[in-house]
Amino acid sequence: METDAYIALGSNLGDRELNLLRAVAELGKIAGCRVTALSRFYETSPVGMPSGTPAFYNGVARLATTLPPHDLLQELQRIEREVFGRTPAASPQSRRLDLDLLLYGTTQLATPDLTLPHPRMTARRFVLLPLADIAPELCEPASKRTIAELLTCLETDEQVRPLE
Repeated sequence: METDAYIALGSNLGDRELNLLRAVAELGKIAGCRVTALSRFYETSPVGMPSGTPAFYNGVARLATTLPPHDLLQELQRIEREVFGRTPAASPQSRRLDLDLLLYGTTQLATPDLTLPHPRMTARRFVLLPLADIAPELCEPASKRTIAELLTCLETDEQVRPLE
């Protein structure tokens, strides 16, 4: 049985748009996964990063998947590592690609390596805006509010603009 999973994509090094497009292609290659929707891409201010950090390009993809959440997370981390050369870091850093598992159906989960829904998604315009592109009426399981409602109530000074 398939479950809808929502994946945040981000890049602020190299050809950011190409990195996101390549990531979507890689998501489609995961056994047991199909990309079923993709938001517009946005240029966004680097939240929680040092001054002078390059802006990010961000988007969200919806996958229909038969993988359990932890297996899907492992695949996302494999793509970051093997395809985009990402290495784990203790503090936020610039990167060619960042993939975050935002939602996995209505699953609520808290383990040492995975929290669902993603613990910071409701505070980030660069996540909620592209998510609203593809699923505005989706109910976020923890708050029981739609993505559109969460976006309307969000107070942040993030700069987020759609790519032309």
